[in-house]
Amino acid sequence: MRSISVTEQKQIQEQQKVLASVQGTRIILPMILGLAVVIYLIYRQFDYEEFKLIKWNGKVWFWLGCAVLIYALRHIFYAYRLKILSDHEFSFKHAVELVFIWEFASSISPTSIGGSAVAVFFLSQEKISAAKAVSIVLYTVIVDTLFFLISLVFLFFIFGPVLIRPEMESMLEGYGITFIIVWLFMLAYGVMLTWGLFRPRIIKRILMTIAKIPFIRKYRLKLYQIGQDVVITSKEIRNRPFSFHLQATATTIGAWVTRFLTVNFIILALVEIDWTFMSQFLLYARSQTMYVITQFSPTPGGSGVMELLFSGFFSDYISKGIGSIGALLWRLITYYPYLIIGVIIIPNWIRRVLKTKKQA
Repeated sequence: MRSISVTEQKQIQEQQKVLASVQGTRIILPMILGLAVVIYLIYRQFDYEEFKLIKWNGKVWFWLGCAVLIYALRHIFYAYRLKILSDHEFSFKHAVELVFIWEFASSISPTSIGGSAVAVFFLSQEKISAAKAVSIVLYTVIVDTLFFLISLVFLFFIFGPVLIRPEMESMLEGYGITFIIVWLFMLAYGVMLTWGLFRPRIIKRILMTIAKIPFIRKYRLKLYQIGQDVVITSKEIRNRPFSFHLQATATTIGAWVTRFLTVNFIILALVEIDWTFMSQFLLYARSQTMYVITQFSPTPGGSGVMELLFSGFFSDYISKGIGSIGALLWRLITYYPYLIIGVIIIPNWIRRVLKTKKQA
């Protein structure tokens, strides 16, 4: 019987750690947090008289159906992007499955961390190299970051401070300052990764230098790994044709836009609002801004924080009396399904991967 090397032992430990991070019991905390906040908001803000004004007729179910469909379209955009980035090594059906796993990992991770590390692990277990898995995940981080950097400036130029909350007059308020800090962080992160595509070894040397700072030294292994990942990604991506970047960008835009439009349909279902383009555009913009502001949330998938902010961000569209109902419907469509479906898919995925490796 062959003995297991130290390297193999470390790989097994790492795999066990990642698999433990996505076990089914991890869905309990985000569900409890989210539902607890919704129950609290309903207790404090719910207005039965306003709720009675909602006629649960065909119009309501039509718009809620549209919300579900457009969020499903978001998943399709993500799956097609993954298919493109894998050089079509994944079938569309398999890409859909992997996106479910990726989103599940993000849903149970604090929004400030995300599911990228877990995504690298899962992709590397497929029939692609570890280098390609790293390049796929880092490339998605880059295009996602560029989308937000550019679109947020564009939206702020159009709407000003009310992009964040209806009563805001200055960006030098709590939410405005948070928005600026997150945007600057994304800018620094995006510049580093994008520059790293063209000067990867310089980025690697910078990170290794930073890792020598005493109070950062405990993160040196992670920094070394990031440096190596940037080099790998650079080799994978720099020589890609323009069509590759165009398709990746188009699917990225499609995925994020459909995600944020979900709120439009939910509010259209619950209340009568202005149908003008700019009114709907501002509603979309607020949804995107709310998502960005919660990026430092310590809770899994922003649970509790997202629900708490919902009514305040859209108070000029939907009253607090039924805002908690809107928040619950929104999370039921966009968040909880990934927790449930992920728990169902991941065990089947693990069995399939283990069976493939045994046959190899």
